[in-house]
Amino acid sequence: MRKSRLLALVIGVALLGAVGLAFVPHAFATTSTPSEATLQSVPNLEGNSNSQFMGIWVTGEGKVTVVPDVAVLSLGVEAQAFTVQQAMADAASAMDQVMAALRANGVADNDIQTQWFNIYPVTEWIDCYTYPESEWKDCGRETIVGYRVSNMVSAKIRDVGATGSIIDRVAEAGGDLIRIQGVSFTVDDPSQYNSEAREKAVADAMAKAQQLADLAGVTLGRPFYISESGGFVPIPWDYRALGEGAVSTTPISPGETEITLTIQMAFAIE
Repeated sequence: MRKSRLLALVIGVALLGAVGLAFVPHAFATTSTPSEATLQSVPNLEGNSNSQFMGIWVTGEGKVTVVPDVAVLSLGVEAQAFTVQQAMADAASAMDQVMAALRANGVADNDIQTQWFNIYPVTEWIDCYTYPESEWKDCGRETIVGYRVSNMVSAKIRDVGATGSIIDRVAEAGGDLIRIQGVSFTVDDPSQYNSEAREKAVADAMAKAQQLADLAGVTLGRPFYISESGGFVPIPWDYRALGEGAVSTTPISPGETEITLTIQMAFAIE
Protein backbone atom coordinates (compact mmCIF):
# COMPACT_ATOMS: atom_id res chain seq x y z
CA MET A 1 0.00 0.00 0.00
CA ARG A 2 2.84 2.38 0.87
CA LYS A 3 4.58 1.46 -2.37
CA SER A 4 1.40 2.33 -4.37
CA ARG A 5 1.11 5.73 -2.70
CA LEU A 6 4.77 6.44 -3.25
CA LEU A 7 4.49 5.49 -6.92
CA ALA A 8 1.43 7.73 -7.35
CA LEU A 9 3.27 10.63 -5.70
CA VAL A 10 6.25 10.20 -8.01
CA ILE A 11 3.99 10.08 -11.08
CA GLY A 12 2.11 13.21 -9.87
CA VAL A 13 5.33 15.18 -9.39
CA ALA A 14 6.50 14.15 -12.84
CA LEU A 15 3.24 15.25 -14.46
CA LEU A 16 3.31 18.57 -12.57
CA GLY A 17 6.83 19.21 -13.75
CA ALA A 18 5.84 18.46 -17.35
CA VAL A 19 2.85 20.81 -17.21
CA GLY A 20 4.92 23.54 -15.57
CA LEU A 21 7.55 23.37 -18.26
CA ALA A 22 4.89 23.83 -20.92
CA PHE A 23 4.16 27.31 -19.59
CA VAL A 24 7.72 28.47 -19.09
CA PRO A 25 8.54 31.40 -21.43
CA HIS A 26 10.90 30.64 -24.26
CA ALA A 27 13.50 32.95 -22.77
CA PHE A 28 13.73 30.72 -19.72
CA ALA A 29 13.59 27.46 -21.63
CA THR A 30 17.20 27.84 -22.70
CA THR A 31 20.55 26.76 -21.40
CA SER A 32 21.20 30.31 -20.18
CA THR A 33 21.36 31.10 -16.52
CA PRO A 34 18.13 32.50 -14.97
CA SER A 35 19.63 35.99 -14.71
CA GLU A 36 20.68 36.00 -18.37
CA ALA A 37 17.25 34.77 -19.50
CA THR A 38 15.50 37.50 -17.53
CA LEU A 39 17.59 40.21 -19.17
CA GLN A 40 16.72 38.89 -22.63
CA SER A 41 13.00 39.10 -21.94
CA VAL A 42 13.11 42.79 -20.87
CA PRO A 43 12.01 45.00 -23.83
CA ASN A 44 14.52 47.50 -25.15
CA LEU A 45 12.77 50.86 -24.72
CA GLU A 46 15.11 52.67 -27.08
CA GLY A 47 14.37 50.25 -29.86
CA ASN A 48 10.66 50.01 -29.17
CA SER A 49 8.60 51.08 -32.22
CA ASN A 50 6.16 52.86 -29.90
CA SER A 51 8.86 55.24 -28.69
CA GLN A 52 7.95 57.59 -31.54
CA PHE A 53 4.77 58.46 -29.64
CA MET A 54 6.67 59.51 -26.52
CA GLY A 55 6.97 63.26 -26.05
CA ILE A 56 4.77 66.36 -26.03
CA TRP A 57 2.31 66.60 -28.93
CA VAL A 58 0.56 69.90 -29.61
CA THR A 59 -1.51 71.60 -32.32
CA GLY A 60 -1.01 75.26 -33.23
CA GLU A 61 -3.31 77.47 -35.30
CA GLY A 62 -2.52 80.58 -37.29
CA LYS A 63 -5.12 82.95 -38.79
CA VAL A 64 -4.74 85.89 -41.14
CA THR A 65 -7.66 88.14 -42.14
CA VAL A 66 -7.60 89.25 -45.78
CA VAL A 67 -9.80 91.11 -48.24
CA PRO A 68 -10.56 88.91 -51.31
CA ASP A 69 -9.29 90.27 -54.63
CA VAL A 70 -11.05 87.81 -56.99
CA ALA A 71 -14.73 86.95 -57.40
CA VAL A 72 -15.64 83.60 -58.98
CA LEU A 73 -19.04 83.72 -60.66
CA SER A 74 -20.87 80.47 -61.48
CA LEU A 75 -23.38 81.06 -64.26
CA GLY A 76 -24.79 79.69 -67.49
CA VAL A 77 -27.94 79.08 -69.50
CA GLU A 78 -30.70 76.48 -69.58
CA ALA A 79 -33.03 75.96 -72.52
CA GLN A 80 -35.92 73.56 -73.07
CA ALA A 81 -37.60 72.63 -76.36
CA PHE A 82 -39.52 69.76 -77.94
CA THR A 83 -36.43 68.55 -79.82
CA VAL A 84 -32.79 68.27 -78.80
CA GLN A 85 -31.70 70.33 -81.81
CA GLN A 86 -33.95 73.25 -80.91
CA ALA A 87 -32.94 73.17 -77.23
CA MET A 88 -29.25 73.15 -78.18
CA ALA A 89 -29.73 76.00 -80.63
CA ASP A 90 -31.54 78.15 -78.06
CA ALA A 91 -28.91 77.43 -75.39
CA ALA A 92 -26.03 78.16 -77.78
CA SER A 93 -27.55 81.48 -78.85
CA ALA A 94 -28.10 82.60 -75.25
CA MET A 95 -24.63 81.43 -74.18
CA ASP A 96 -23.00 83.40 -77.01
CA GLN A 97 -24.67 86.53 -75.66
CA VAL A 98 -23.55 85.78 -72.11
CA MET A 99 -19.94 85.17 -73.19
CA ALA A 100 -19.93 88.42 -75.17
CA ALA A 101 -21.19 90.29 -72.11
CA LEU A 102 -18.43 88.79 -69.95
CA ARG A 103 -15.71 89.76 -72.44
CA ALA A 104 -17.13 93.25 -72.91
CA ASN A 105 -16.89 93.78 -69.15
CA GLY A 106 -13.24 92.85 -68.79
CA VAL A 107 -13.38 89.10 -68.12
CA ALA A 108 -10.55 87.38 -70.03
CA ASP A 109 -11.10 84.19 -72.02
CA ASN A 110 -8.61 82.23 -69.90
CA ASP A 111 -10.64 83.17 -66.81
CA ILE A 112 -13.77 81.48 -68.20
CA GLN A 113 -14.03 77.70 -67.79
CA THR A 114 -16.87 75.31 -68.64
CA GLN A 115 -18.07 73.45 -65.54
CA TRP A 116 -20.66 71.15 -67.07
CA PHE A 117 -22.82 70.63 -70.15
CA ASN A 118 -25.95 68.47 -69.88
CA ILE A 119 -28.68 67.27 -72.22
CA TYR A 120 -31.49 65.26 -70.66
CA PRO A 121 -35.10 64.44 -71.51
CA VAL A 122 -38.06 66.04 -69.77
CA THR A 123 -40.78 63.51 -69.01
CA GLU A 124 -44.42 63.78 -67.99
CA TRP A 125 -46.79 61.20 -66.52
CA ILE A 126 -49.90 60.62 -68.65
CA ASP A 127 -52.92 60.04 -66.40
CA CYS A 128 -55.58 57.81 -67.93
CA TYR A 129 -58.44 59.68 -66.26
CA THR A 130 -57.69 62.81 -68.28
CA TYR A 131 -58.31 61.00 -71.59
CA PRO A 132 -61.33 59.26 -73.13
CA GLU A 133 -61.46 55.51 -72.61
CA SER A 134 -60.73 54.98 -76.31
CA GLU A 135 -57.27 56.56 -75.79
CA TRP A 136 -56.33 54.66 -72.62
CA LYS A 137 -53.83 52.52 -74.54
CA ASP A 138 -51.47 55.53 -74.63
CA CYS A 139 -51.83 56.54 -70.98
CA GLY A 140 -50.67 55.33 -67.59
CA ARG A 141 -47.01 55.84 -68.41
CA GLU A 142 -44.27 58.44 -68.65
CA THR A 143 -43.66 60.12 -71.96
CA ILE A 144 -40.97 62.49 -73.19
CA VAL A 145 -42.34 65.99 -73.67
CA GLY A 146 -39.08 67.76 -74.51
CA TYR A 147 -35.37 68.11 -73.87
CA ARG A 148 -33.41 70.42 -71.60
CA VAL A 149 -29.90 71.69 -72.30
CA SER A 150 -27.72 73.22 -69.55
CA ASN A 151 -24.39 74.93 -70.13
CA MET A 152 -22.63 76.25 -67.01
CA VAL A 153 -19.30 78.07 -66.69
CA SER A 154 -17.22 79.71 -63.96
CA ALA A 155 -15.82 83.17 -64.57
CA LYS A 156 -13.09 84.86 -62.55
CA ILE A 157 -13.73 88.56 -62.03
CA ARG A 158 -10.46 90.21 -61.06
CA ASP A 159 -12.04 93.62 -60.58
CA VAL A 160 -14.10 92.68 -57.54
CA GLY A 161 -15.79 96.09 -57.48
CA ALA A 162 -17.32 95.38 -60.88
CA THR A 163 -18.95 92.11 -59.83
CA GLY A 164 -22.43 93.57 -59.36
CA SER A 165 -22.53 95.32 -62.72
CA ILE A 166 -21.17 92.24 -64.52
CA ILE A 167 -23.94 90.14 -62.97
CA ASP A 168 -26.47 92.64 -64.28
CA ARG A 169 -24.99 92.60 -67.78
CA VAL A 170 -24.91 88.80 -68.12
CA ALA A 171 -28.43 88.50 -66.71
CA GLU A 172 -29.62 90.97 -69.32
CA ALA A 173 -27.74 89.15 -72.10
CA GLY A 174 -29.04 85.69 -71.15
CA GLY A 175 -32.63 86.81 -70.64
CA ASP A 176 -35.02 84.17 -69.31
CA LEU A 177 -32.49 81.41 -70.02
CA ILE A 178 -29.83 82.79 -67.65
CA ARG A 179 -28.95 80.74 -64.57
CA ILE A 180 -26.67 82.22 -61.90
CA GLN A 181 -25.76 79.62 -59.30
CA GLY A 182 -23.67 81.79 -56.99
CA VAL A 183 -20.48 83.73 -56.44
CA SER A 184 -17.51 83.08 -54.14
CA PHE A 185 -14.55 85.23 -53.20
CA THR A 186 -10.91 84.21 -53.05
CA VAL A 187 -7.37 85.52 -53.09
CA ASP A 188 -5.44 85.25 -56.33
CA ASP A 189 -2.08 84.63 -54.61
CA PRO A 190 -2.53 83.36 -51.04
CA SER A 191 1.12 82.28 -50.63
CA GLN A 192 2.17 85.45 -48.77
CA TYR A 193 -0.75 85.09 -46.37
CA ASN A 194 -0.02 81.38 -45.91
CA SER A 195 3.50 82.26 -44.79
CA GLU A 196 2.19 84.67 -42.16
CA ALA A 197 -0.41 82.17 -40.95
CA ARG A 198 2.26 79.45 -40.79
CA GLU A 199 4.51 81.60 -38.60
CA LYS A 200 1.63 82.23 -36.20
CA ALA A 201 0.70 78.53 -36.10
CA VAL A 202 4.27 77.43 -35.27
CA ALA A 203 4.59 80.09 -32.57
CA ASP A 204 1.26 78.96 -31.10
CA ALA A 205 2.33 75.31 -31.07
CA MET A 206 5.71 76.07 -29.45
CA ALA A 207 4.08 78.22 -26.76
CA LYS A 208 1.64 75.42 -25.90
CA ALA A 209 4.43 72.85 -25.75
CA GLN A 210 6.54 75.04 -23.44
CA GLN A 211 3.58 75.61 -21.13
CA LEU A 212 2.89 71.86 -20.92
CA ALA A 213 6.55 71.17 -20.16
CA ASP A 214 6.59 73.81 -17.42
CA LEU A 215 3.41 72.44 -15.86
CA ALA A 216 4.78 68.90 -15.94
CA GLY A 217 8.15 69.94 -14.53
CA VAL A 218 10.18 68.63 -17.48
CA THR A 219 12.57 70.19 -19.97
CA LEU A 220 11.27 70.70 -23.49
CA GLY A 221 13.50 69.15 -26.16
CA ARG A 222 13.79 69.63 -29.89
CA PRO A 223 10.80 68.99 -32.19
CA PHE A 224 10.93 65.67 -34.04
CA TYR A 225 7.62 65.87 -35.94
CA ILE A 226 5.91 68.73 -37.84
CA SER A 227 2.79 68.49 -40.02
CA GLU A 228 0.72 71.20 -41.72
CA SER A 229 -2.91 71.23 -42.79
CA GLY A 230 -5.53 73.80 -43.80
CA GLY A 231 -5.31 76.74 -46.13
CA PHE A 232 -7.52 79.29 -47.82
CA VAL A 233 -11.23 78.50 -48.09
CA PRO A 234 -13.36 80.88 -50.20
CA ILE A 235 -16.61 82.19 -48.74
CA PRO A 236 -19.62 81.28 -50.92
CA TRP A 237 -22.37 83.81 -51.46
CA ASP A 238 -25.69 82.60 -52.88
CA TYR A 239 -27.17 84.53 -55.77
CA ARG A 240 -30.37 83.90 -57.73
CA ALA A 241 -31.30 84.98 -61.25
CA LEU A 242 -32.49 88.57 -61.43
CA GLY A 243 -36.18 89.32 -61.64
CA GLU A 244 -37.90 92.06 -63.64
CA GLY A 245 -37.85 94.48 -60.70
CA ALA A 246 -34.10 94.18 -60.02
CA VAL A 247 -32.12 97.29 -59.23
CA SER A 248 -29.82 98.81 -61.84
CA THR A 249 -26.66 97.55 -60.13
CA THR A 250 -26.70 94.45 -57.98
CA PRO A 251 -24.96 95.19 -54.64
CA ILE A 252 -22.07 92.79 -53.98
CA SER A 253 -19.72 93.01 -51.00
CA PRO A 254 -16.68 90.70 -50.72
CA GLY A 255 -16.16 91.51 -47.04
CA GLU A 256 -13.24 89.79 -45.34
CA THR A 257 -12.18 86.19 -45.01
CA GLU A 258 -9.65 84.22 -43.01
CA ILE A 259 -6.72 82.10 -44.08
CA THR A 260 -6.21 79.42 -41.45
CA LEU A 261 -3.30 76.99 -41.14
CA THR A 262 -2.92 74.23 -38.55
CA ILE A 263 0.46 72.89 -37.45
CA GLN A 264 0.92 69.70 -35.45
CA MET A 265 4.26 69.35 -33.67
CA ALA A 266 5.87 66.82 -31.36
CA PHE A 267 8.72 67.65 -28.96
CA ALA A 268 11.11 65.38 -27.14
CA ILE A 269 11.31 65.48 -23.34
CA GLU A 270 14.83 65.92 -21.98
